[in-house]
Amino acid sequence: MQARTWHLGDAHQSLVLASFGDSLPEAVYWGPPLPEKESLQSLAAASATDVTGGMVDSNAPISLSPEASRTFPGQAGLAGRDAEGNPLTPDFRFAGEASNDHGLTLTYEDAALDLSLVFDLTLTPETSLLQMQTQLESQGRITVDWLAAPVMPVPAHTGEMIEFSGRWCAEFQTRRLPFAPGARVRDNRTGRSDHAHFPGLIVCSAQTSNTSGEAYAFHYAWSGGHRMVAEELADGRRHVQFGHASASMKGNHTFRTAPLLATYAASGFNSAAVRFQRHARNRLVSGEKTPRPVHYNCWEAVYFDHKIEELKSIASRAADLGAERFVLDDGWFGLRDNDTSSLGDWGIDRRKYPDGLAPLVEHVKGLGLEFGIWFEPEMINEDSDLFRSHPEWVLGPLNQVRGRQQLCLDMSRDDVRTYLYDCIAEVLSTNDIGYIKWDHNRVLPIVDAAQTEGTYALIDRLRADFPHVEIESCASGGGRVDFGILKRTQRVWLSDSNDALERQRIQHDAALFLPASVTGSHVGPRKCHTSGRTLNMKFRAWTAAQRHMGFEMDPRELTDEEAAVLKHVTGWWKANRDWMVHADILRLDCPDPALIAEQQLAEDKSRFVVFAALTRPSNQILQPPLRLTGLEAGAQYTIKLINREDAADLSRGSPFLKENDLVASGQYLMSHGLNLPWCFPETIWVLEAQRI
Repeated sequence: MQARTWHLGDAHQSLVLASFGDSLPEAVYWGPPLPEKESLQSLAAASATDVTGGMVDSNAPISLSPEASRTFPGQAGLAGRDAEGNPLTPDFRFAGEASNDHGLTLTYEDAALDLSLVFDLTLTPETSLLQMQTQLESQGRITVDWLAAPVMPVPAHTGEMIEFSGRWCAEFQTRRLPFAPGARVRDNRTGRSDHAHFPGLIVCSAQTSNTSGEAYAFHYAWSGGHRMVAEELADGRRHVQFGHASASMKGNHTFRTAPLLATYAASGFNSAAVRFQRHARNRLVSGEKTPRPVHYNCWEAVYFDHKIEELKSIASRAADLGAERFVLDDGWFGLRDNDTSSLGDWGIDRRKYPDGLAPLVEHVKGLGLEFGIWFEPEMINEDSDLFRSHPEWVLGPLNQVRGRQQLCLDMSRDDVRTYLYDCIAEVLSTNDIGYIKWDHNRVLPIVDAAQTEGTYALIDRLRADFPHVEIESCASGGGRVDFGILKRTQRVWLSDSNDALERQRIQHDAALFLPASVTGSHVGPRKCHTSGRTLNMKFRAWTAAQRHMGFEMDPRELTDEEAAVLKHVTGWWKANRDWMVHADILRLDCPDPALIAEQQLAEDKSRFVVFAALTRPSNQILQPPLRLTGLEAGAQYTIKLINREDAADLSRGSPFLKENDLVASGQYLMSHGLNLPWCFPETIWVLEAQRI
């Protein structure tokens, strides 16, 4: 049978689709790039599988939307009901196609049910990410319980998956699980991408590491609740589905998934991670300020206790340490003395600011700093003028369980969004503000895609009218970190934890998707407010210097020695930020699980920096050599341990880097690696290198 075939490919990967008898297309190949002369018809024909006892007479395909009407034995790509509540079991047939240089649109219809299914598929140039969406259109009003973005098969030889979980202050935890018969389902119904449910998945083999082996990486670019299905059928075939969380869509005529971003990588997790990092940095995020300013946030210095003279003093001290942006956090509005009141009342608190924000803004601007401010627009307290005037604006029932003493506003309502826009626009228009920390401190009482779409619409309107204002997505830290929100913001607050030990792991695992340029990382207080742990300034400062650097403590608490260290590291970051924010973050494979190490490699590979953090005592006396990655094998590099003065007295030997700069080939550095001095736990070695 002659099939319709399509090929999306570049130097990194090929995706071949085939449609047999005008049925929905299926991926008959996804993997390393195919030669130009490859016969797509042959690949389509070769994809047929056998049938034996105990099976139906024809195996239902893993199409881009597997159909129940084809007796598909697993999770169908569409589950819905008509106006009378009867299940929809469409049988879609080819209706048309359109293509461009980098993608195609395929349209299929079920004339009997008046339904059409449209697949948009693009292989993004430069970043080699497949960007795929599914749209369902109905002539009549229907209810959709599940609509998958284009469904992708994964090969049986991979065998494992890495999924992401976590909690507040311990986000981006990775779990490596084997595939097994049945479905692994993650249904995040919190209404946001959430600390416990980053919308990503990596399918790999047991041998895949940061630097070698195959990986298939997925990210669902959506800030609301999502659902992930990784299923192994009884016949051994496997597939991955992503879409909105169950029951998050209401009755309508048109339904569209968020973009599913996916890529095949032949050279380990880093090769996939670099594509996601570059896509966010170069194609997704726009309007960010460069050079990236050193950030200061006053939250852990004053909390709700705002005194203008103290804030001026803190700003002056932060500027002296190297800060270039001052952010006024929660507590400046309404009658906000704690977290029980005033959310929704976005007027300036005249008890704390009798002359408005102008005196503080002018002081901060006079120091040469940008002024930023905190909002939590999607939330409301019962003790607020807004709630007393508009209790009907609350999302969900009024007898719901509260979260952080607050309720959520219904962002699907035009009047709610108009009110919030007017409030925020008033503050931005009457003050010289260049930055918003946009918070979201509780999960939603109900899961509703319209809530996320309404938030997107509000942010989009503010971005259009105040293009000079940069926005950070902060949702109790990592509660809303995804490529859907990054299309509208310029920074994410990865975690509320400023504990540098926790941050090492969180940042390391988040780098599977996120670049340094958008990832905020702050030097917290000497005694961390979320963990109670006390860490030295060198460890805290160098950890923050691995991403978009900032401070978040009372700078007046610092000793002279701590201040000197922080100024030194901040100065180093400023001197290197222009190339580092465009660098690829490469995670290094370390035989010692106590060591977290990464290499930030410049786009032109002319220079790099390595951060190697010992997070706990090693199980052996000496560290094995640290092998680098991504270098030109035949090139020569000069390498310097820039903080060699941090060597402890117990480091009694003479490893070469302890006293000298090393010149070595890329081949040596990747094959043998570097011998680092012995160090105490909670120590970071920092190495700079230049290609000769």
